[in-house]
This record gives sequence, structure tokens and C-alpha cells, in this order.
Amino acid sequence: MSAINQMSELNLLLAQDHVHHQLSVPQLVERVLDRNEGTLTNKGAIQATTGAYTGRSPNDKFIVKDDQSNQLVNWGKVNQPIDDKVFVNLYHKVLDHLKNRNDLFVFKGYAGADEKFRLPIQVINEFAWHNLFAHQMFIRPDADEEKNHEAEFTVISAPTFKADPEVDGTNSEAFIMISFKHRVVLIGGTEYAGEIKKSIFSVMNYLLPQKDVLPMHCSANIGKEGDVALFFGLSGTGKTTLSADPHRKLIGDDEHAWSNYGIFNIEGGCYAKCINLSQDKEPQIFNAIHFGSVLENVALDSGSHTPDYDDVSLTENTRAAYPIHHIDNIVEPSIAGHPHAIIFLTADATGVLPPISKLTKEQAMYHFLSGYTSKLAGTERGITEPQATFSACFGSPFLPLPPSTYAEMLGEKIEQFNADVYLVNTGWTGGRYGKGSRMKLSYTRSMIHAALEGELNSVETYTDPFFGLNIPMHCPGVPDEVLIPRKTWDDPEEYDRNAQELADKFHENFKKFSYATEEIKQAGPSYHGK
Repeated sequence: MSAINQMSELNLLLAQDHVHHQLSVPQLVERVLDRNEGTLTNKGAIQATTGAYTGRSPNDKFIVKDDQSNQLVNWGKVNQPIDDKVFVNLYHKVLDHLKNRNDLFVFKGYAGADEKFRLPIQVINEFAWHNLFAHQMFIRPDADEEKNHEAEFTVISAPTFKADPEVDGTNSEAFIMISFKHRVVLIGGTEYAGEIKKSIFSVMNYLLPQKDVLPMHCSANIGKEGDVALFFGLSGTGKTTLSADPHRKLIGDDEHAWSNYGIFNIEGGCYAKCINLSQDKEPQIFNAIHFGSVLENVALDSGSHTPDYDDVSLTENTRAAYPIHHIDNIVEPSIAGHPHAIIFLTADATGVLPPISKLTKEQAMYHFLSGYTSKLAGTERGITEPQATFSACFGSPFLPLPPSTYAEMLGEKIEQFNADVYLVNTGWTGGRYGKGSRMKLSYTRSMIHAALEGELNSVETYTDPFFGLNIPMHCPGVPDEVLIPRKTWDDPEEYDRNAQELADKFHENFKKFSYATEEIKQAGPSYHGK
């Protein structure tokens, strides 16, 4: 137990009368409404807004550099170091701030569905709706577990506490700080609930590899024959949407881990992007948003309180948080065997990557390390239109350790369990962003279904001349011309220029992975222009 956790300050705070422990969903909903933190929708969900911070704030995220973390963390722009003294000073300031709040809310639960590897956590919030979010996103203990629960990591969220960068050593008024020594996450200055969820994911990405368990930024589901599929991808690529398949049972929508026993969900809930959400296209997600769910930055009709999922006036990064049991077709507990298929999802805004291609093992490692996608509007502060980005392991913002740690573990598991790997573009077709159109969800579902059912194994393939990817020339439910991206463009020469440009970006990005084998390096785009 760390020094600051042994101090009586936090324990005294949590023992005060204004601190509410382990409130039920109805109790939290009542508090949200009484405190005017949110609005009840026509379906009984809570709608809340987050002010200026409508997405994660990566420039304000820090890891405390100390004797324990110094040798393990991959320090840099993603994992910004901050001194332990700065953290402790801010910690005491935040606790002093919380002492003067009218109410505080505490949730105790777990991260990790497999009891062998789960992490007992507690989340302390000054907003009731944030505590409702934590209650729905993490794994909820039963009565016996609650009695014996001893938190091994604590999240303290104080959105109304604004840091002073000149005094507190932060980059702005907002801060997300993780101390592995003190086992505390400190969040302030931002009301975006996703910081609570992702900070614990970062913690698990640090702790699990030390137990020979691979944490993964992916969703997962399982078929009737017990075949497990993983869907890797950054925000906005379709993990939640594509894993919520009426023909397969959902294991989880965003965060999983792969041990020697199989996979397990890290969370107890789902956090779905709901821009343009409709009952026709995504019925499972649409129907999951009812009493107990949280809608974040979704506009409501002023009279009926009906959500308008097409309204982007607050942000394009609108979100719905709900417990996994709001989905009918789920696996309980959220544990399954070893994956049979792995899907890498990318939302390619250039419109040049094929909608689906099967990867060799070397290509799988190349594209996992590359983690290419386009950051979509609203997922981070300052992102107003799609931007090409490379995020190692499809989750660089949440990886405290070097990418090689996770990549080597994945490569070993793909080899050991002979999993098939596919690259799927859920982004643009027929032109780049602004000219082409987003790939039809029905097409993507058909391609993934065909891949999981083995229907693409014997299909004739076409090798893309720019990226060296093996593209199936036929797929049930998808027009043949959609499968070859160049054929969907009105101007093939413009396609070539865009493809060459993206291939160059792949090569330039991969230079930082000097430790990769020559076979993996050669598995990238076949076009070399620069």
C-alpha cells in the first residue's frame, strides 16, 4: 500500500456523511435529476453534457515517473512523465476540494471478468452521473464480493477542480494522472466520462503483461460453434457496432485480455458512439439505451426528450454508456476460449484501402504495429475532420509499455492458436473523405460474416499493387466492384496518387520499429515511392 493511501486524509474523506457508497442505479438516477446534472430521456436514460471537453484530452494525460515506472514505461508524447512530488501536491489539493462538495459518490467494482486476473477498483466522483457511468462501465460485485472488496486502484474524478498550469505543473486546467506507485488515478478539469474508463484501461495495459496476459483494445463475440472473433480498432472504426451481431453472442465491445486460458472482457459495460444511430442499422445498440444508460452530449427534443442521434451541435463524438446486460445476446460471465479470427478495423479516410483482405502472419504483425486509421471528428479535442494517424497496436494512447511488448505477445498467440487475421476498412470508398462515401454497414457485416464462416478461404484473390494485400474477388452480399477500391473511383489516376501517398506514410511511420524482423518490414505496402 502506498504512502498516500495509508494516510488518513482519503479515509476520513470517505467516512464523511456527504459521501454516498455503492448507490443503486435508481438511487443514482434520482441524484442526477435532483442535482440537475442531467435530463431523463423518453426511454428513461440519463442525458448529460460535458462542456468544453467532449472527447479525451491526450495532451493532459501524464504518468508519474518514479522508481517503479521509470524502467518500464515507454516515455514520450503519449506517456508524458510527471514528477511524483507534483502528483502528490495535486492529490492533496483535489482532496481538499472534494471535502467542500455537497455530495460525493463512490463505486467499488472490478476490471477484468476473469477472477484470476481481475483488479479491484474504486471510483470516487463529485458528479452522480459520472458514478452512474462507472457503475455501468465496470464489473459490478455481488453481495459477497462487495463485503470483501479491497480496492487495489482508486480513481478520483474532480471535474470542477481546475488546475493552474504555472503552479501545478500541468499543461492546462485539465489533467489525467496515473501513479502506479500510489495506485491512484487523478482526474480534474474535464467532465468527459471516457477519461474514467480509459484510465483504468491504461492501468490494465501496464499490469497485465507482467502476468503474461495480453491486454487488447478490441471488441469480441462468439459464434454458435464456440468460434471467437476479436475486432481491433480505434474509436469510430466500428468495434462496438460490428461486435453487436444478432447472430453471435457479445463478449464485450472495447477492452479485452488474452491469457493462456482464453480471452476475457475487462469491463462490465459498453461505450458506443451513437452518431447517426438508428434502430434499423444498429438495433442491439439502439434498444440497449434505456433506463440506467447514460447518453453523453446527445441532443434531445425539448418537448418529448427524444434523442436526436443525427444532431452534431454538441459534438460528433456522442456516446451511449450501458451495462452489457442491456444487450440480449451476451456471454455471461464475459469469458471465452482462444480466438479463431482477428479483425483489424480501420476507418481509412483516403478511400484507398480495400474493404477486406486476408493477412499473412507477417502482414498481421506489420499492420498491428502500424495501427493505421483516421481519427474521426470529436474523438479528441481539436479533431474536426478525419486525420490519418498511426496508433501502434490499435491503441497507442492507452499503452504505457513499448508497442513491441504487446506485438510480440500477439504474434506468439496468433502462431500458437493459428488464428486467421483480416484487415477491414470501414472508412471511405469511391473517393477520399469529402468526395467518396462511407462504406455501407451492410457490406461490412456481409464481409465479416463471410470471413468468420470461412467463405473467403477458397475465393479467388487479387493482390493489390500498392499495398500487397490479398483481396477476395467475390463475397456474398457485396457487389464485386466494391471489393477492389480502384474500381469505385471515378478517376483511377487520382486513386493511384492517393494510394501512393498513403503507402509512403506507412513506410515513413514504420521506420520507428527498427526492431521488427526483415520479414515483417517487407510485409508492408509493396509501393515504394520515396
